[in-house]
Amino acid sequence: MPQSQHRATARVLDILEHLAVKKDGQTLTELAQELDAPKSSLFPIVHTLEERRYLHQTRGTGRYTIGPSIWMLGAAFATDGGLEPIVEVMKRVVDECEETCQLGILDGGNVLYIEKEDSPQAIRMISWVGNRLPANATAIGKALLSGLTDAQIRALYADGLPRLTEHTIANPNALLAQLAEVRAGGIATEHEESTPQLACWALPLHEQGKVVAALSIAVPLFRCQEERIARVCQCLRRAQTEIEDLLKIWNFKF
Repeated sequence: MPQSQHRATARVLDILEHLAVKKDGQTLTELAQELDAPKSSLFPIVHTLEERRYLHQTRGTGRYTIGPSIWMLGAAFATDGGLEPIVEVMKRVVDECEETCQLGILDGGNVLYIEKEDSPQAIRMISWVGNRLPANATAIGKALLSGLTDAQIRALYADGLPRLTEHTIANPNALLAQLAEVRAGGIATEHEESTPQLACWALPLHEQGKVVAALSIAVPLFRCQEERIARVCQCLRRAQTEIEDLLKIWNFKF
């Protein structure tokens, strides 16, 4: 933990951030093990968070999950916090292409998903805000990585590229070749690299020449006909322009 951080505050945030990506929750014992912290020091924090409804404990299993107060804060960020104009653009994307649209930022070597609009289709990608995935394994992650230099990317994945499926790119040179195409104006893509039977297209979002976020559209493979892919790419291009125009005049920082 960096010395500049307040230890107790950092511990609260560690718990919330850890449970945010644990879909089935965790017991206090599991939480203590994964955070490498004594149960005795975590218990009063977890108990307080539960009382304030930032955590919820499931009866019978004792597993803790994110509580409704967290979603209230997230909703406030999405509206009063500044994401509402981008959400409106994302809704128009989904209305036109009928596929799931996601917004993400780079968090180390991972994508952190901060907003999404679901497809109205019965069969669609299942995901949630707050999830993190290795950036190299996703189209949105590749769009975000395009804002880094090749040297920065090699340093970021010095221990190798994480793999989620057999299709995930494991060769750094192959990844860098794809990122060069994105930097040249191409659209980032992935086919079954993060999830079987799913393809995705994404573009970076720039502010003052810097990649600050990225937008993606995910499509099940059985719907990946040429006409639909063309519409998805057209929607992405238009949304990229609209959001980047917003960022020029809008006092919001990712």
